[in-house]
Amino acid sequence: MEEDTDFRIRFSSLCFITDHVGFHGTIKSSPSDFVVIEIDEQGQLVNKATDEPIYEISKVLPETNNFAKKPKLGFQNISFEERSNQKVSTLVPCSDDDKNHQCGSEKEDTINDGTSGAEEGKVCALGSLLDERTNELLNQFACDIKEKWNFKSELTGPSPEFSLGRILDKNQRAILHSAVRQKFPFLITVGKNSEIVVKPNLEYKELCHLVSEEEAFDFFKYLDAKKENSKFTFKPDTNKDHRKAVHHFINKKFGNLVETKSFSEAKYNAGNPNIVITVRFREKAYKHRKRSVECQERKVIYTAFTLRKENLEMFEAVGVLAVKLGVIPSDFSYAGLKDKKAITYQAMVVRKVTPERLKDIEKEIEKKRMNVFNIRSVNDSLRLGQLKGNHFDIVIRNLKNQINDSANLRERILEAIENVKNKGFVNYYGPQRFGMGRKVHTDQIGLALLKSEMGKAVKLFLTPEDLDDPVNRAKKYFLQTEDAKGTLSLMPEFKVRERALLESLHRFGMTEEGCIQAWFSFPHSMRIFYIHAYSSKVWNEAVSYRLATYGSRVVEGDLVCLDEDGDDEHFPNNKVHLVTEEEESANTYAIHQVVLPVLGYNIQYPKNKVGLWYQEVLSRDGLQTCRFKVPTLKLNVPGCYRKIVKQPHNLSYQLIEEHNTDVKAEGSHSDEATLSLLISFDLDASCYATVCLREIMKHDF
Repeated sequence: MEEDTDFRIRFSSLCFITDHVGFHGTIKSSPSDFVVIEIDEQGQLVNKATDEPIYEISKVLPETNNFAKKPKLGFQNISFEERSNQKVSTLVPCSDDDKNHQCGSEKEDTINDGTSGAEEGKVCALGSLLDERTNELLNQFACDIKEKWNFKSELTGPSPEFSLGRILDKNQRAILHSAVRQKFPFLITVGKNSEIVVKPNLEYKELCHLVSEEEAFDFFKYLDAKKENSKFTFKPDTNKDHRKAVHHFINKKFGNLVETKSFSEAKYNAGNPNIVITVRFREKAYKHRKRSVECQERKVIYTAFTLRKENLEMFEAVGVLAVKLGVIPSDFSYAGLKDKKAITYQAMVVRKVTPERLKDIEKEIEKKRMNVFNIRSVNDSLRLGQLKGNHFDIVIRNLKNQINDSANLRERILEAIENVKNKGFVNYYGPQRFGMGRKVHTDQIGLALLKSEMGKAVKLFLTPEDLDDPVNRAKKYFLQTEDAKGTLSLMPEFKVRERALLESLHRFGMTEEGCIQAWFSFPHSMRIFYIHAYSSKVWNEAVSYRLATYGSRVVEGDLVCLDEDGDDEHFPNNKVHLVTEEEESANTYAIHQVVLPVLGYNIQYPKNKVGLWYQEVLSRDGLQTCRFKVPTLKLNVPGCYRKIVKQPHNLSYQLIEEHNTDVKAEGSHSDEATLSLLISFDLDASCYATVCLREIMKHDF
């Protein structure tokens, strides 16, 4: 494979802070040679088994739905196919026999449909809250409405009404409202001075023109139940225009309460993909609607776990987990990103998934080189940076001297390690921050987004490498044709991000607005990741310029951090101090206190040559007037400060001599010894092991 020259140039041009010679070696010969273990805020390695029990979720919260324990591929919790085989004879109980058996059959149906026991009780409450005559008249009223609709009869004149009478108790009224709508989703109830009036649900009839009656029936039951964290999925639909009509209807009628998304079914014919529309409640809808006492006591489910992955990109791992659990990638939170070509352990939290449900997929995800353990219920999600650091166990193989260096190799290695242990390393953002592709780096996408060049950003994201594999063939096809639908049929299932973006482009088109919508198919953390990548690239170049210009001296106009115990990248402006001429003369500060700004709208620049350099770079990239806000993508980048020099902690190492015996002609043997280095250390959050190794070895990877 040819070298990634652009990538090499980027890092080979960045200067060092130490002056030893270094040595050559190979890292990441295999994922097991590079092990990363997150250190949580309490200083504990996350790969250690926790003493906390795995809670039985039934003791904490009511089960969200009865399908939670059935592993299912796809973004939905429960597909329509599972419901469509159930009895639908209870839609309109018209005969006496139906009435006599209604409560029992309704109970069976609602259990299969994932409806809670509380809702079954509400439906059966009709018999206890209404007298027998009123109950009969209500059933007859429902029959009359359905018969007129079934015979395509229009309801002429004023909308028919049926009064259930006055119910003085407020709680009983609430139960009765819900019970009627659960039993007869094609009816609505209206309150008038303690009186409950029943009317035809015209929106139900309108939806029946777009979907089957079974779907409309189940959808309005779902809508009325208002079960937190629940979803509803319509039947698979290959007709794009029809799906648009369904999306439009639901968003127009219920957009303040629910949101809709289209997803490919997990198993479908690539030439004729089945798309399902999934509906979920908006979070803000829960914040503003009145809840019953029972609902108020319920909380969003958060399940914490440790993820072990091997040779897998983190976003790809999250995508796989999302599909297996029937949630979306933005339901996952994590403290930091981890290397791909490595074995990594990190803490994660997933919303809307019980510990039991997560345990159910353990065997499935092992095939994808993932494991989950330390599974437990918690009260909240994680946020980026919510960790103390990372521990690294690394093997560097094939050690040898630098070119034209004849010194003892062991001495060179010892000198290099001790030098960095004492002086530290330049705290560059690592190469994985920018992607390992040769054609496009993540910072280029971030720059396009900052300049609101949405179409260009999409094309950069879908730019292929010079490789002949299904992923790159699909990307090449898209750049040639801009045919999102055709590209989807070519793009492998495991490329979750690419498929999500293409799904959106297929729905909204390759227009400016369509590209904006496509970026919204990514969670906020992923959208802002690209902006941060651009800021990180500029920061790397800035610190290299700073050290090349002033060396390790702290000079007038430098920025230093006055809070030694603060978060490494989130110093408030009042903790950042501008070095004066007098302080430079008195050597008041050391190089490990110097910080440089990571671009954003709420930072100050150094008042020396480095500050001028920042302005020149922003002008070069067309960002001289940039406010570091992208309103169309809901991205705000306040910026932060990052220390330019860091040190490894708890560093230890061991040299191992390996003998490779080759048999030569005439029975002679060549016994060649090679050295490998086993090195372990801890780094603070947002520091990169590859950058620390680069400083030790004086070698770009």
